[in-house]
Amino acid sequence: MLELKDVHVVHKARSGGLLGRDRVYALTAANLTVSPGETVGVVGESGCGKSTLAKVLVGLQRPTAGTVTFRGRDLWGMKERERREAIGTGVGMIFQDPSTALNRRLPVRQVLRDPLDVHGRGTPAQRDARVRELLDLVGLPAGAADALPGQLSGGQRQRVAVARALALEPDLVVADEPTSALDVSVRAQILNLLLDLKERLGLALVFVSHDIQTVRRMSDRVVTMYLGRIVEQTPAASVPLGARHPYTRALFSATPGLISPINPIPLVGAVPSATRPPSGCPFRTRCWRADDVCAAEMPAATVEGGHLFHCHHPVAAGATDIELIQERV
Repeated sequence: MLELKDVHVVHKARSGGLLGRDRVYALTAANLTVSPGETVGVVGESGCGKSTLAKVLVGLQRPTAGTVTFRGRDLWGMKERERREAIGTGVGMIFQDPSTALNRRLPVRQVLRDPLDVHGRGTPAQRDARVRELLDLVGLPAGAADALPGQLSGGQRQRVAVARALALEPDLVVADEPTSALDVSVRAQILNLLLDLKERLGLALVFVSHDIQTVRRMSDRVVTMYLGRIVEQTPAASVPLGARHPYTRALFSATPGLISPINPIPLVGAVPSATRPPSGCPFRTRCWRADDVCAAEMPAATVEGGHLFHCHHPVAAGATDIELIQERV
């Protein structure tokens, strides 16, 4: 359905010397496919490029280089009107904070009607009927249509945001940290809603989150990002012990579980600057397995079945956190 090939996104930083501003390498050589009905989870530390990747997927960010193909067509090779039509009707996006994503001056009815009005879907009566259908779809009462977003709770506002993303019946929904601005008590409700809608409507879903345990449970495939690069793509059923990249293992080892104890694999040093990424493998400055080869060149992709990773010295499949901690020490 959607494919990224060697996509780069480079921004000009606000800071810089007298000779010009620095460049921020937000996304580097990103390759990713999203199939119909698939859920792809994206994890990584803050600033690793997750939100930039999400914006590229929904056409909000034009790549500096590379191609984005949607339903077999080059997205940025289309005319602007064609691109707006293709993405506007085929892809929905749920933003991180519903308080800022929804126009607080418009009632919910108009918020949900706007996509229908812009794309000329149906008659006015059919659009009103679709608004009622959307509210029912996300579990909101019909009376919510006349409320302003500020009169709703955080969970209700996010349900409105989900309904708006589904207004034009897209095949793909990109959710960028959809529960991070919500109370813990309502996060599960929104996550369960997304899973239910995915099954009922046959959606493909890209789920971006810091909560890697949630990503693992919701996804078919887990994509790990580090410093603007996709370093591993792992079947969710294989995570964490089947992950091969040291960063993926370190990331999951530091995440608390209900049953298993936390045995974090220590990483030394800060994340390098995106304006001056290290040579070779971006993770080498914090990796206990790094050597001169890692500094010399970015590792090529290794593919094992449905598993892809970029690492010169991958972790053995099935190695426990304790074994890796002992190796690190």
